[in-house]
Order: sequence, then C-alpha cells, then structure tokens
Amino acid sequence: MTVFYASLNSPLGPLTVFEEAGAITVLEWGHAPGSRSSPLINQATRQLTEYFDGMRRDFDLPLNPAGTPFRKSIWAAMQKIPYGETWTYGELAQAAGAKPGAGRATGAACGANPTPILIPCHRVVGANGALTGYSGGEGIETKKILLRLEGARLI
Repeated sequence: MTVFYASLNSPLGPLTVFEEAGAITVLEWGHAPGSRSSPLINQATRQLTEYFDGMRRDFDLPLNPAGTPFRKSIWAAMQKIPYGETWTYGELAQAAGAKPGAGRATGAACGANPTPILIPCHRVVGANGALTGYSGGEGIETKKILLRLEGARLI
C-alpha cells in the first residue's frame, strides 16, 4: 500500500501529515525528509495552513486513524467539540457513550490520538477546566497555543 506524506511549517513547528488508502492516518510533529504528495495531502496541508491562519474552523478531510473500537468512538465524539470550546474528559466519555468510570481510558484515547489538531484532542480539559496533559509538540504549552488560536477561554 502506498503511503503519501508531506511536511508543513506551522506556528507549532514542522508538522507532517500522512495518507494511506485515501484517508489521513497520522499527523505528527517534526519534518519528514522528502515528500510523496497526493491531492489529499495537498488538501490537508492547505487546510492546516488555513487553520493556523485563522481562516478555517473545521477540517473536511477523510480520516482513518488506527485504533481500537473504543478509541475510535472517543475520537469520533472529540470531532464534535466545537471550535473554540472545551469539553471535560467526562463530557467526552458521555458523548462517546462510554460506560461510567471510563475517565482514564478516555484520557488514554486522547493521548493516543494519531491525528491531533485534525481530531481536536487539545479541546479536552480536566474536570475543573484545568489544562491537563497534551501529547503533541511541547505538551501543555502547545495545547495553550491551539486553544488561544481558537479563542477558547483558559482557566
């Protein structure tokens, strides 16, 4: 199976987006050497640039991140968090239809998100609105940058 990819510069540093079988599968921090572009990769890099320029609030890309059914349900619910808003891990778990007490598993699913930004795990916060961990870039500082970009209220 052919994997397409391209890197772009962002306010967070270089990012690389990957496509496999007609869907975006991974977005990671860092620059990949070379490029193997496709129309979808071009569309993804354009949409990410528009997002960082404040001209895009929603992504319109086919996504297919690899994960367990539970994680995929959390990621699907995460995509419903509106631009500039935050949900708690509990709210996210409830929106995904997770069983009560699934907070840790929900947090683990957020941390395992292979397409951050595109699936907005930065919009998930602790029960009291506290900015909890973030697995991308520089951690919580990256989360703050993304939330400020979207105009979210930070505690």
